[in-house]
Amino acid sequence: MRKSASPFCIEAATGAGKSHIIAEIARIIHAMTGKRVLCLAPSAELVTQNRAKFLATGNPASMFSASAGSKELRHPVVFGSPLTVKNKISRFQQMGSAGYALVIVDECHGLTPTLKDIIAAMREANPNLRVCGLTATPYRLGSGWIFRQHADTPEGGSGLINGDDTCRDPYFTKCVYQIGARDLIEQGFLTRPVIGQINATGYETAGMALNSRGQFDAEAVDRAYHGHGRKTSAIVADVVTQSASRQGVMFFAATVQHAQEVMASLPPHLTALVTGETSKGQRDNTLARFKAKTLKYLVNVSVLTTGFDAPHVDVIAILRKTESVGLLQQIIGRGLRLSEGKTDCLILDYTDNLEDHCPDGDLFAPKIKAGKVGDSEGGMACTCPQCSYENTFSANPAYLEYKKDEAGYILDLDGHQVQSDFGPISGHFGRRCMGLVQSGKRGEYERCSYRWTFKECPHCLADNDIAARYCRECRGEIVDPNDKLKAEFKALKRDPTQRQTDEVTSMICVPGMSRAGNKTMKVEWQTPYRQFTTWLQPDARHSRGQAEWAAFETVTDGATKAPKTVTYRKNPETGFFEIHAFNRQADNAPI
Repeated sequence: MRKSASPFCIEAATGAGKSHIIAEIARIIHAMTGKRVLCLAPSAELVTQNRAKFLATGNPASMFSASAGSKELRHPVVFGSPLTVKNKISRFQQMGSAGYALVIVDECHGLTPTLKDIIAAMREANPNLRVCGLTATPYRLGSGWIFRQHADTPEGGSGLINGDDTCRDPYFTKCVYQIGARDLIEQGFLTRPVIGQINATGYETAGMALNSRGQFDAEAVDRAYHGHGRKTSAIVADVVTQSASRQGVMFFAATVQHAQEVMASLPPHLTALVTGETSKGQRDNTLARFKAKTLKYLVNVSVLTTGFDAPHVDVIAILRKTESVGLLQQIIGRGLRLSEGKTDCLILDYTDNLEDHCPDGDLFAPKIKAGKVGDSEGGMACTCPQCSYENTFSANPAYLEYKKDEAGYILDLDGHQVQSDFGPISGHFGRRCMGLVQSGKRGEYERCSYRWTFKECPHCLADNDIAARYCRECRGEIVDPNDKLKAEFKALKRDPTQRQTDEVTSMICVPGMSRAGNKTMKVEWQTPYRQFTTWLQPDARHSRGQAEWAAFETVTDGATKAPKTVTYRKNPETGFFEIHAFNRQADNAPI
């Protein structure tokens, strides 16, 4: 925080004590700066829980959350809900000593546009505002890791930088500290998870694919879970059998209908259901009974994956396919807290989550990727000529046999870089360096600007990605010179009010007589780009008409042969076409 104003995050596994970490960071920063600190969390339960941990330090704290029942800002450390804060954002834009030094975002893997808007608005008042995120699962479906650089290694080395294949447009620059579940288990702070043997036929979910919204289609969900009475009954019976000597069992169902089918096979006096439709009072009562162990089985649908702590839970029954590895990790985390008489937590997966997200069988080493990743032809170490960071890019199979320099550029037989229209040719698919460099007075970390392949902005000469349409510096549109000429030519031919010269493909002359009894000559022109008509007066009395007829008669040999080209324009005021010249050089379309 002292070195940079770039957003950073802390990865702390479920059970690491994020609420205590938030409380201590808030306390230290307020004491250090004298300014205010805002702590945001996605739910009323987490807002209340985090504030309670701060109050335990002996210091007062305000709460600004409509759903938690309080909106006041008396104290310098404030715990709030995003929507409540955004609706009153002007109250968080104080400047000077009364302003905010830091925003802490709990469960920051769910960084929403609302949270980003809050931070952007507060930075208008304080450009030096620091942003700290905490999460147990620092990755998102489709975009991968939420930060660019991992924490520094214990040996003193700089942390690994995530590439574009595992990290797309991250909000956080760096993860400054990582404490994983495996570390906490080894230190005795978390319970060891055990993957259980499934003794019932699971649900057929292997063919389920995510749609464009990152969700499973309703039809696929219905087909996988609903109406399988015998299968669901057998699965629930297997969970009950394996949980006979255990304390608390959490079921994770796919839908409300699926959850009700699960409930049908559980003992009613020991079971309760919580969904998004459950009222707050009923939900609080149910969770209290479960924590008091008067209920043994708790079935839920997408509401108890984060922020819910019942330490005695020692069985996690997953009866749904999870859209993301982060959601799977959060579900498993519900059973890892320590509790008296608890030796491990049994993980029962009745779909194919573990095969999808943890193919190596390690629950704490999930497979993280950003969108669809192409097949790699092996990694190439490529040293950036600008910042010296060693990148690893997928090798281009077309150049595997070619000699390359340290930066990964192709070399000819004389050891010189082989050039293309976009500069030297690289033997890999990397475009831009992944290294981070500090710049500016606030010491913000920025991605190195070096690009292996680029196109130059025609306006400011800045280097841009070869696929960029607008310049990263001046925001001007980047167009290939040839493409620009072609576009300009097409625009010219589309606009007849612009003077232009076309080849004449045909000319038809039709003599006539005006209403006033004067001779006229109607000329119908055909060019490769349009058809239009002009009118002449062979016996014109005014000088302009006489000059027009003389020029036409001379070039066309008395209106008997067509000129090679015609230069014309449509008068935007009268709507008539005008002839300006003949046999000039025709406008040539760019090749």
